Amino acid sequence: MMKKNTSAICIACGRKNLTKNELGINKKLLGESVENYYCIDCLADYLGVTVEDIMEKIEEFRAEGCVLFE
Repeated sequence: MMKKNTSAICIACGRKNLTKNELGINKKLLGESVENYYCIDCLADYLGVTVEDIMEKIEEFRAEGCVLFE
């Protein structure tokens, strides 16, 4: 089980204390070895999708039982 990474900071906007879901979706969409994270808003911008699109993917992964999400 992944611990909350309270030291994770969005590399685009600098927001601190990213959530487990934010860290998880970065790993799912950018690769498990990712070391730099985006908050949901910046990740959506980076990928050219909406925040709603990302939230839907989080729900899909959670429904599949992925342990990266709360």
